Amino acid sequence: MAPLSTAARSAPRVARSTMQRRALSDIAITRTGKPIIRVQGGRSSLGGHTVTVFGATGALGRYIVNRLGRQGCTVVIPYREEMAKRHLKPLGDLGKIVFMEYDLRNTESIEASVRHSDAVFNLVGRNYPTKNFSLEDVHVEGTERIADAVAKYDVDRFIHVSSYNADPNHISEFYSTKGRSEKVARSIFPETTIVRPAPMFGFEDNLLLKLASVTNLFTANNMQERYWPVHVNDVGEALEVMFFDDATAAQTYELYGPKNYSTEEIAEMVDREIYKKRRHINLPKALLKPIAGVVNKALWWPIMSADEVEREFHDQVIDESAKTLKDLGITPGDIKDFTYHYLQGFRSSSYYDLPPATEKEKREEKKYIHVLDDQ
Repeated sequence: MAPLSTAARSAPRVARSTMQRRALSDIAITRTGKPIIRVQGGRSSLGGHTVTVFGATGALGRYIVNRLGRQGCTVVIPYREEMAKRHLKPLGDLGKIVFMEYDLRNTESIEASVRHSDAVFNLVGRNYPTKNFSLEDVHVEGTERIADAVAKYDVDRFIHVSSYNADPNHISEFYSTKGRSEKVARSIFPETTIVRPAPMFGFEDNLLLKLASVTNLFTANNMQERYWPVHVNDVGEALEVMFFDDATAAQTYELYGPKNYSTEEIAEMVDREIYKKRRHINLPKALLKPIAGVVNKALWWPIMSADEVEREFHDQVIDESAKTLKDLGITPGDIKDFTYHYLQGFRSSSYYDLPPATEKEKREEKKYIHVLDDQ
């Protein structure tokens, strides 16, 4: 029998080994034989994975970068604009967030961003064309260059974020280029995971904040487009699960919320939450679409593009063969439970500190808003 002193000295080692022992479900063996280990419970600087996130400076980017940072991953963030990336720096441990300047048309800069990575996320996308980049340039040609680099360096995982309604034959240029980008990614890297999020809501969204803004004046379809809005945090969690679950390779996921809404219904929800009535002027599509096209080309900041007008006439169509958030073990949140959280800043000082309203209060507020309209 071991002496008492020896047992005492070995006890801490046994305790540490017990604490460090990982469940089998926390370890995934990738197609190249490299283990991917998911760290449970908080940030760790010991995660040995390197992940490149293209498009990390967009609305979805910070959510997946934050989650990868908490896992102790080294996150490589290719960027174009210096000021657009600074908020991502504190999302990982010291030295774990690495910025690399790149150009979507420069193959060498793309390859330099992925050559040491275990996984690559492509979140690059545009809602509207610009003077420098068309939607074809960004969605199709950009995806092709990134997928080529992923295949060249035999990266374990490639996760490509597309869009709901992605279809190569769609009348909308945005949806058609997103559809072609999926085909390009799969043709170059067959194990690409395709992700199609519904319209996302969150702190930097193009849904709640847009409807709450005084500059959102014109619509062409009386705001009747219908879709299942999804919380951006749920999408970020889904991307994290996909990275650590090798079974998601070569799969297609439709990520959408639990309830179907029209834009008009969400706009009414926004008005109740901010205690204001935003005006939305409906113009015929034949008039608004060409005007939006001219304005989009003339101005250097986003207003409204012709294709965005076209998209107002197409409801979200769910691909029944695709997997969903439930297949990833995620229960999506309903947009009505988050309006206060994201829209409080649009309230006047008179209402700013009021808590989320009860159903009875919402009915009273609706009457109050109608009274204001009549005045």
